[in-house]
Parts: sequence; C-alpha cells; structure tokens
Amino acid sequence: MSNDGHLITNYHVVSQYALKPDRHRLVYVSADGQQGALELLAVDVIHDLALLKPADPKALTGRGAISFRPSSLPLERGARMFALGNPLDVGFAVNEGAFNGPVERSFTETLFFGGAMSPGMSGGPALDEQGRLVGVNVAKRLDGEQVSFLIPAKFAESLLNNARNGKPITTPAYPQLTEQITAHQQKLTERFMAQPWRSAGHSRYTIPVPQETFMRCWGQGAGNSGNRGLQFEHTNCEMDSRLFINGSLDIGHIGVRHEVYDGKRIGPLRFAQRHSGSFGNEHFGFKSSQTTAPQCKERTVHAGDNASGLPLRAVVCISAYKKLPGLYRMGVLVATLDQSTGGVQGRLDAVGVSFDNGLKLAQHYINGFGWIAPQNASR
Repeated sequence: MSNDGHLITNYHVVSQYALKPDRHRLVYVSADGQQGALELLAVDVIHDLALLKPADPKALTGRGAISFRPSSLPLERGARMFALGNPLDVGFAVNEGAFNGPVERSFTETLFFGGAMSPGMSGGPALDEQGRLVGVNVAKRLDGEQVSFLIPAKFAESLLNNARNGKPITTPAYPQLTEQITAHQQKLTERFMAQPWRSAGHSRYTIPVPQETFMRCWGQGAGNSGNRGLQFEHTNCEMDSRLFINGSLDIGHIGVRHEVYDGKRIGPLRFAQRHSGSFGNEHFGFKSSQTTAPQCKERTVHAGDNASGLPLRAVVCISAYKKLPGLYRMGVLVATLDQSTGGVQGRLDAVGVSFDNGLKLAQHYINGFGWIAPQNASR
C-alpha cells in the first residue's frame, strides 16, 4: 500500500489476531512467493479496516505503492473499476465492474461496486482505470448477483496517515474497539432520536415506526390461516450496516418491529390468552461467553405516566458485553392494554449502546405509542 511497506486490509480478516494475538500470527505472501511476518499497527472497527507493517522493515520497502484517488475527483456512476484479490485462494484475480455510488440507507458510508467478489478478496484494493485506490473490498450480497461493497478509500487513507508510525498491537485490541464503538453508538443514538417517528397507518394508535434514512422496513399480513381466527399485520425495520467484532458477534445497530392484532373473531378470552402468550414468548438472549445474562424490569405504564394516556405493558432488558466495558445490548417490549380483542405489540433492540443511551432509546420508543385521538371506551 505504501512505499514503506504498510498494508491495509479488513479488520475482519485479522480479527482473530487482534483479539487473541498470543494464539495467532500474521503472515504475508508476496506475488513472487516471498513470505514474512506482519505486525498490526491499528484497527478501525467502524469501517472494518486494519493497518499492518512487515516485522522486517526492509522486506516490502520500495516495492511500489498504490496512490489514493483524490476526493476532489469523484467517480461518476458507471465508471469502470477493478477489484483485486485472491478469490477462494485459487490465485490472484482482477475483476472488472462498475462504480455505482454510495450505498443508500446505510449509516456507515459504503460504496456499491457492480462486480463479482468472492471470499478471499476481502481487504483487496478496488482501483480506477488509472490504478488509484477508490475503495477496499469488504463484502457482497449473497441474495443478489454482482452486488458488492467497498469501504471508501478516504477511511483507509486516514488510517494510514494517523497510525503509520504507531507501535504494534501485541495485546487484545478490546480497548481500541471499545473506544471506537462508544463514539459510534453516541452518533447512532443521536441521529436515531433526532428523527421523528413516521406513521404506521393505524386508525386507532400511533405506533413508532422509524424513518428509512438508514434503515429498511418491510411488512406482511396474515389472515385466519394457521392463526385460528387471530389476524395480524407485521412490520420489521433493521439497519444493514453492523460492526463486526468476531465470528459470532456483531453490534452497533438498531432494529424496530411491531405486530397489530385483531382478535374480534376469537373473542376476549381467547384473544387475551393468545396475546399474552405472544408477549411471553419473546426472549432477550442468554448468558454467554460474550454477554452477561439479561437483567429485565417489567411494569405497567398507566394512563397518567405518558403524554398520550395510552396504558401499556413494557419490559426493558439489558445485558453487558463482557470484554467491551460500558457497552450493552438493550431490548424493550411493549404491548397496548386498552382493548379486549385487539392491540399492538412492539419491540426495539439496540445492540452495542451505553447504559444511558439504552435507557434513552427505551423511553423514546415507549413515548412513541399513543392514540390517534382520545379514546373513551375499550372496544
């Protein structure tokens, strides 16, 4: 990457070493078959990047560098690009594709590359026709064709400039990850709460549905088939961008969903049984090597406890990440209580937030429920 032998790849490529450097080692293999040890200088978990340097400073010095395409020369959509890598470890490859601009509705800035990308190409360079770096290969969609993603070159350039003279990381990188994720969750919380809830289109309730600025929402409905007379509509909203920590943990995202129930055909008793059963079947995870057991608090939000006057049942659960101090997984489950044969159940999950921001998000979500107009009777 640089004339001094610096290399940039994805954080997820070197994550095992970053988190357990005493159990793993980093090795490069050059195009002419030379091998050597590498040192990890820095990680950027937000943009899935890592900066490395050969243990022997002379090993890769002067072997050429890739220049960065200037930010003052943005590529046009449809411009030719070339993604380089070693797909499936079968040999060096150059895959041609097209630049399609930034990914829409992504919280972390990502570029859309219209070209093939396979395992083994992660961390490779994506170049313009002049051989300048436009982005770093990072991922592809498994449910589509020629839909791949790049990390903008400006983040790689910033990492190189800021850490090229840093000392090698020789202990688990959890402190660096914690610091970066803490800053990320603050921005995510502020942006999420700054957006007004949008309408769910319900005739009786206001239901908190997030804007699709950096989330994607979809819904479905179900009639009587398989539901024994209980009808419901389901809406789910999630972020595409998540922060990879290790092979079994990604955090840094928010999800919101709700279900609207209509039980007029089954009557109050059966509806109460089915509705409470649905509420009770929700779970918030278990104690694991990554997190503590969730601690939950359940209470009734009475008519006078919120601005709308809508009575609710709410459960808030929080579990801590054992190796990321100060970061938590928070979930809040809410159900309306004003109807005998109908209602709404909703849930918000915030994964990788501070304790204070978790509580703020929970309150923000609960406050999003209300009546379209004051209701005088249950029906």
